[in-house]
Order: sequence, then C-alpha cells, then structure tokens
Amino acid sequence: MKVVCPNCGAVNAVPANREIRKANCGKCGHSLLDTHPVELNESNFDHFIQKNDIPVVVDFWAPWCGPCQMMAPNFEAAARSFPLKARFAKLNTEEAPGVAARYGIRGIPTMIIFKNGQEVARQSGALDASSIARWVSQYI
Repeated sequence: MKVVCPNCGAVNAVPANREIRKANCGKCGHSLLDTHPVELNESNFDHFIQKNDIPVVVDFWAPWCGPCQMMAPNFEAAARSFPLKARFAKLNTEEAPGVAARYGIRGIPTMIIFKNGQEVARQSGALDASSIARWVSQYI
C-alpha cells in the first residue's frame, strides 16, 4: 500500500496485511508510524489525501474557535490508536480558505474522512477521543 510521509510528503510503499513495527520514509528517514496529526495547507492537501492508500481523517479548524481548541488534544489522542491504519491531519481554515470552501465547511470543528481521495464521512462538532476513535473505526 502507498503511504505519504507525514514529514516530507514522499509516497512510500509499505507491505499491506501484516503487522509493521518499523517503517521509515525512503526519502527523509522519518517514521511512517508517526501518529501526530499532519498540518495540511492549500499546497499539500490534495497530494496528501489522494496519494495515501489508508484513510485520511482531516480536522478542519481555526485558531479562534474554542471548541476546536478543546477538541485538539482529543484528536491527537485518537490518532495514536491508528498507526498505518488511518492518517490524521489538520487544516486551518483561516490559512486555507479555498480548501474549506471546496468542501463546503460551514462550521468548525468539522472532521472529514477521505478514502482514495474521496470523502466518505463527515462529522461536525467537538468530540472526545473515544468518540472520534469509534467514528473512524467504522471506515477502516
């Protein structure tokens, strides 16, 4: 399967259907098992969601949004449950208004799950870590 490096954006081939304890990017050496949410922007958004063979969960947020700030640690905690099963990412809608408009983001926080570059699920409103993990698990 193809996995985009969370550090440099290089596309890496990773064996599917077996447990992987170590996987590093062939370009930069960064761990592909890194579960920290990736910061997306106008220039890397499409590449990241289209080139990953694993689902990508994107949190659309803004720095002035109180519920977004409250949910951020929950989103990060949920991400730790899915190494190489799903990639978690964040998009600041203030810095990437074009992407937010393209996906019709009207309220934040909004999370969208993408599979093969296509939206498969959407959830609006702040959730706790276990609720985020349960929601994401339905689409893996």
